[in-house]
Amino acid sequence: MSDAITETRHREIAVEHLLFWTMRYVEEQHPGLLDSLEASLDKLGDPTPGSDKNDHAVRHIAAKMIAGARG
Repeated sequence: MSDAITETRHREIAVEHLLFWTMRYVEEQHPGLLDSLEASLDKLGDPTPGSDKNDHAVRHIAAKMIAGARG
């Protein structure tokens, strides 16, 4: 695996971790955040043009993150 790919993977893991715990913290302080994020999923999509575009996969990942933050 190239250094750039490894660094990108590490960055993605770190960002997901920080986002997940931020979502949990904010939800505890301001209930309703996760409901609002869940309601916004229909606006989320994959910006990739062409055959690699998969809006459903992107929404599925986001939905799993929200479900995980709910505990």
